[in-house]
Amino acid sequence: MDVRGLTRRPEDPALRVAAEVAEALAAGAPVVALESTIISHGLPRPDNLRVARQIEQAVRQAGAVPATVAVVDGVARVGLDEAALAAIAERQDVAKASVRDLGFVVARGGSAATTVAATAHLAERAGIRLFATGGLGGVHRAARESWDESADLVALARTGIAVVCSGVKSILDVGATLERLESLNVPVVGYRTHAFPGFYITDSGFRLDWRADSPAQVAQVIQARAALGLGHQGLVVANPLPPHEQLDATLHEQVLAAALEQAAAQRVAGKAVTPFLLDFFHRHTGGESLRANVRLVLRNAQLAGRIAVELSGGGARAGAA
Repeated sequence: MDVRGLTRRPEDPALRVAAEVAEALAAGAPVVALESTIISHGLPRPDNLRVARQIEQAVRQAGAVPATVAVVDGVARVGLDEAALAAIAERQDVAKASVRDLGFVVARGGSAATTVAATAHLAERAGIRLFATGGLGGVHRAARESWDESADLVALARTGIAVVCSGVKSILDVGATLERLESLNVPVVGYRTHAFPGFYITDSGFRLDWRADSPAQVAQVIQARAALGLGHQGLVVANPLPPHEQLDATLHEQVLAAALEQAAAQRVAGKAVTPFLLDFFHRHTGGESLRANVRLVLRNAQLAGRIAVELSGGGARAGAA
């Protein structure tokens, strides 16, 4: 893989940052990290590469620089060129890596798409403060027996990065996930809502204490947390789909029940659960779940870009112009 156009941060020789991203960070310009699991494992081919480009473009249209994160041929990279983006989208040997997997993938010279947890970790090391994704991982249903909980939650408790998402995937135990985030002191703010979104659906049925009604307000929260010494922990910005763009609620419940039944019958467990259920949704909703997935990811990328602009002071400059 050609790694021209990349720079190494002197204080972090294990991480390579694309030149455009490094220059933006050095100049205090807005940057948004993007995870790559959605590219390799969350979207069907060949649409995944096209959507990956659209996600980056949504960040650019908001005024920020996109930094898609992945491991390519043993190199942890923040910011992918076209060849690397295509490799993550098209190659068959791309693993799915959380934080615990990163060392093994790099040591073996492998390639991996990064989960929310791994993306947040690498993005923070590069100095990025904003991250956009689709939905967080969380506490799985029947976790009382399986202890199955996404590493995303603990990573957010240890990583000073704000994540713009559409809540947690509705295939999870939403209530338990919110309780776990509270226990970990990870705050959740609804964007223009007090209702916590459920990924495909606008309202999961759980209410949030806090809301922000503009990118500037979210940026103010991030800045206030940093001033109070809370910048070492993450912030979840929950950005719901508009009601007219969500998956039909009745269809959602029917397909969810069938998907969970099939996953149990086939004894799907661990990291395989989410891809299995998302694929089931895609096949049994006539593609509607996939369309909702793409819409929400693009909306989250755009919002994260706008928040990043506010954090960089670009919003104030634009207002004064």
